[in-house]
Amino acid sequence: MSEAKRSGRSVHLRYWLAAVIISTGVALCVVGFRLTGPDTPPRPPASVADMPMDAAPNPEQALPASVPKRIRIPSIKVDAPVVPVDVQPDGALGVPPLSRVDEVGWYRAGPTPGENGRGVLVGHVDSKKQPGVFYKLGALRQGRRIEVVRKDGTAAAFRVDGVKLVSKDRFPSKSVYGKGGGPELRLVTCGGRFDRKRGHYEDNIIVYASLISGPQNAQNGGKPLN
Repeated sequence: MSEAKRSGRSVHLRYWLAAVIISTGVALCVVGFRLTGPDTPPRPPASVADMPMDAAPNPEQALPASVPKRIRIPSIKVDAPVVPVDVQPDGALGVPPLSRVDEVGWYRAGPTPGENGRGVLVGHVDSKKQPGVFYKLGALRQGRRIEVVRKDGTAAAFRVDGVKLVSKDRFPSKSVYGKGGGPELRLVTCGGRFDRKRGHYEDNIIVYASLISGPQNAQNGGKPLN
């Protein structure tokens, strides 16, 4: 990153360089550690349609910057606090500690949910003791609603465009991170087969969602959207 600054490259390019670095970090850090129990997290369908093309930036639709404070996903009964996370010294993307698997992390170097670009939220699928906040993320389907309550009191509403199960070795950083395009949201957790020997899941589950245009995105965040 320091080399990029010295060479005078744009903020946009520095962001993409960071995305390339932390793509592996997501694969390594957003992991589950549930070693026992009969249940497994739900998976997306084996066959999924291609995600929609990125929308162009839309200043009229996009919301002003405001830090996310809470996420609600009514269809899978998620109602959880959101905390900021950063890239760690080893290049990995930080996540809430396993002692707080009920929290969601927001990658603070990226857009806030509702701004133009892709806001990224990450969460644990489980721990040794209990399901994590994103345990049922793989059960989401196209058209479901996600609500992100922001510091300014607004609740940004997103519609799920698609859900993918991808190998951690082939994490699609270009479709997850980015400040270009219209207001979108990405949710990331672990999934797939649990490797008991290595102690983590082999894949990532990624939810792709886009902002729903309309006055509901200016409502007070204290009330769930219908």
